[in-house]
Amino acid sequence: MTITDLHTATEPNPTAPATFGAPPSPGQLAHRAALTQLRNATDLLGLDEGLHQLLATPRRSLTVAVPLRRDTGTTEIYTGYRVQHNLTRGPGKGGVRFHPASDIEEVTALAMWMTWKCALLGLPYGGANGGIAVDASVLSMAEKERLTRRYTQEILPFIGPDKDIPAPDVNTDETTMAWMMDTYSVSAGYSVHGATTGKPLAVGGSNGRAGATSRGVVLAALEAMRQKGIDPVGASVAIQGFGKVGAHAAQFFADEGCRVVAVSDVTGGCYRESGLEIAAIHEWVGRGGTLASYDGAEQISNAELLALDVDVLVPAAMDGVLTGQNAETVRARMIVEGANGPTSPEADATFVDKGITVVPDILANAGGVVVSYLEWVQNLQAFSWSSEEVDRKLVALMRTASQSVWALAGDKRIPLRLAAHVLGVGKVAEAHQVRGLYP
Repeated sequence: MTITDLHTATEPNPTAPATFGAPPSPGQLAHRAALTQLRNATDLLGLDEGLHQLLATPRRSLTVAVPLRRDTGTTEIYTGYRVQHNLTRGPGKGGVRFHPASDIEEVTALAMWMTWKCALLGLPYGGANGGIAVDASVLSMAEKERLTRRYTQEILPFIGPDKDIPAPDVNTDETTMAWMMDTYSVSAGYSVHGATTGKPLAVGGSNGRAGATSRGVVLAALEAMRQKGIDPVGASVAIQGFGKVGAHAAQFFADEGCRVVAVSDVTGGCYRESGLEIAAIHEWVGRGGTLASYDGAEQISNAELLALDVDVLVPAAMDGVLTGQNAETVRARMIVEGANGPTSPEADATFVDKGITVVPDILANAGGVVVSYLEWVQNLQAFSWSSEEVDRKLVALMRTASQSVWALAGDKRIPLRLAAHVLGVGKVAEAHQVRGLYP
């Protein structure tokens, strides 16, 4: 198989509802991209079609109604989801996001990517993901708590420390996970700290969890720089998305001596060729300021940020930001995916043609699930590690996975994304073959 043999056309989804000519939703695009990536991996692995279909099909997909009593006394109904893509290597693991665009196909894609990510990192998990289609910004804190607890109750029979362990994602955080853990514990009749990860330290959270995804992004980027012969000191970095992943990553890059020249959020971005003062930007945003209104640098749009001539571009917001339409404008030497699914298959093909290295999401943003795993292990055994010990374990796992991906990519002369998927999908396929099919 050569690079030109890779599938770039998205595979059809026979379960998708008819849209009668409407453009595909972001969730549909993400799911199609995930299926295309899986097909490329199974083709290279030489897996038979029956096993391919087994890997492409979620083990369990839940759609639940989540009623919410608003502070005004009115009741509104939201739709929630939880997809457990594969449980062959262990319990499900994956985030819960609150976003108005969430749908069953987006959640399915995220769960599938989590399956390969956990296998690639050697974690004893399968992939899962969940969410509620809601604009969390219009909810009060009390409303968010009621919504979270009702959602948890609806999916309760299918989650737990031995079944499926939720974690934070878009618009959810450690408080959300504390509410979910407490709801599960109330039902069980005792405290079950391992029911969720990403919790506050006071209720069984782990040191180092808050910035773990960002730390993993930087570790993956540093390995990529080493492989490409780029000196991190002074290397230029642009980060699209200044949320939980991007904000921490900006500081970690700066700590490594990199020159973070641009960052952005939903309002826009800011740019300075000599490098931004990340601490000052954190302070500005902490006071309620937006990046578009930050007066310590030049204002740029998100589209302009993606097209900057930099050493490292980090898409760290939502999926689907690098597409066949804008890929030609990208001038970065490498892309390190902080978000899940930011690059479409069409954009991937363009980046291969342009010689742009893409460090894929299932490797680059795996730091979060690595430290979630460490939190879960600590919960199960009722002890805790120091921040330094957690970081040592994170570095070791990320370094091993990164070097394995780079080695396979070099040996087979394939892109890093395909190499990462071949390793992850291959481990899951092997587990299926060893366990057999019941009955």
